[in-house]
Amino acid sequence: MYFIFFTGTAGAGKTTMVKEFQDYLLQLGLDTAVINLDPAVEQLPYAPDFDIRDYVDALEVMEKYNLGPNSSLIASIDLVLTKAAEIKKDIDNIEANYVLVDTPGQVELFAYRDTGRIISSLISGENKAVNVFLMDSFLAKEARSYVSLLLLSSAIKFRLNLPQIDALSKIDLLNEKESAKISSWGEGEELIDELGVVDDYSFELVRTIVENLDNPPIPVSATKNIGFDELYAIIQRILAGGEDYLTEENSPRL
Repeated sequence: MYFIFFTGTAGAGKTTMVKEFQDYLLQLGLDTAVINLDPAVEQLPYAPDFDIRDYVDALEVMEKYNLGPNSSLIASIDLVLTKAAEIKKDIDNIEANYVLVDTPGQVELFAYRDTGRIISSLISGENKAVNVFLMDSFLAKEARSYVSLLLLSSAIKFRLNLPQIDALSKIDLLNEKESAKISSWGEGEELIDELGVVDDYSFELVRTIVENLDNPPIPVSATKNIGFDELYAIIQRILAGGEDYLTEENSPRL
């Protein structure tokens, strides 16, 4: 199995992206499963094959321990490890070509706490995995916010220690001029120009980040299915060396 984690800031569209990308893969004839790792989500647009809320529910934790919303989320994420053996057993029963993992809305809870890194490793096991980091296009319209998202992306990649793809989500909400401007920032020079006067440290930091990007962020839209072919191609290049996954249904008969 191949595991595809979806991370990003709150409101970046992770859950919608997971649902629509699952539909996209199913249309390609690829068996796909979905894991929900958000203990605080109230509704899901898909039917998860594994739901962390069956083990730890943030609302129940909040009521039981008289915690606030943020504290209950932190406690819930940490409580997940107490169920590690049961969780691993249930996930091992999943059989699919691709397993999409919908992570908590607050990315810092998943990526910055040891629990998130341990759980991601527990879930994927010896299988290949990749992380898709969603950059909210609404935030990315401003140059300094765009750089901040790239910095966050770098931090997530460092913490999770997984191959990572940056994707600019909800691209359909941008007009043509805004989309073209963000695309031009991928080379670095125009981004630095857009930042205006910056100190030497900031200049070198931005240049280093841009120069070390594996690929410029891929513009995607979950509601319009924009960029899915490009995203799938890069996922395949990372996970399967560029070759489409052969399933029992589409593999050649000998």
